[in-house]
Amino acid sequence: MSRETALNSGEPDCQKGKTGSLFQRCVRWSLLAGAGVLLSGCSLIRSPVLDPQGPVALDERNLLLVSLAIMMIVAIPAIGLTLFFAWRYRSGANRPDYDPEWSRAPALEAAIFLVPAAIIVVLGTLVWVYTHRLDPYKELAAGREPFQVQAVALDWKWLFLYPELGTASVNELSFPADRPVSIEITSDTVMNALMIPALGGQIYAMAGMRTKLNLLANEPGTFDGRNTMYSGDGFPDQHFQAHALTDSEFEAWKAKVKASANALDARAYVALHEKSSANPVSYYSSFEPGLFDLILRKYAPITGPYESKAAEIICRGAA
Repeated sequence: MSRETALNSGEPDCQKGKTGSLFQRCVRWSLLAGAGVLLSGCSLIRSPVLDPQGPVALDERNLLLVSLAIMMIVAIPAIGLTLFFAWRYRSGANRPDYDPEWSRAPALEAAIFLVPAAIIVVLGTLVWVYTHRLDPYKELAAGREPFQVQAVALDWKWLFLYPELGTASVNELSFPADRPVSIEITSDTVMNALMIPALGGQIYAMAGMRTKLNLLANEPGTFDGRNTMYSGDGFPDQHFQAHALTDSEFEAWKAKVKASANALDARAYVALHEKSSANPVSYYSSFEPGLFDLILRKYAPITGPYESKAAEIICRGAA
């Protein structure tokens, strides 16, 4: 082959190498960009569970991380050994056949059975301890009486009643930042679940039943809350803001709600109960006395006349 022929035959290879290098760079940058988009969902802004703002959420996050670390005791060696064996005994490795005596390997069998068993015992102990420690019905010891709130799940909105204030709000929960919050929860529709991830875990809301959730914010702030149980067409918009307010901010908020021209009597509640989605925040300067219990009464067997006109209106849904 002449020198000219050799040079000419080498030109396509050089050009192909440049093209291949460019292609590899494009693929590499595309993968990095895709990974960035996917991992953006792992930021603390989008993952309040990993950025707790209260003692309950902090304990839940610590339990999650400790459990993950314990499980990695098995997962990491298993993944590492899988990759090592795939490389060591790959095709073309030119290694002699390996024929171990599997019937007599007491050390290996002990590791296979005892290590996972120990992990299960440790995880079970942690779950037992933290289940009682984080009992959502247990009031938090914070040196002050809890601020009482009653939450009612509707289609597709949240109603919050404040017995201490005699007021109510829709799709907004406000409370003093330096007091624990004790929330009684029920549903006047299908099953829902109330959750404020930055402050604690979820608790189900069920028609005719009363559940409880106790939370505490470490400092003033605004946190996202929502229904985490699919409940129909308006489910994506069934969320609210939880505001932990300073004393001055809370006093201003109370005055604003008290100044509202709306009153949540029995007939107003029946109208509010109608299905609607993406509801704006609204306030009520007063609500029907015992409204939370009347909503529970709605799902109890009726054995006689209603105890009040309000009970009849709410239970029959007659606006």
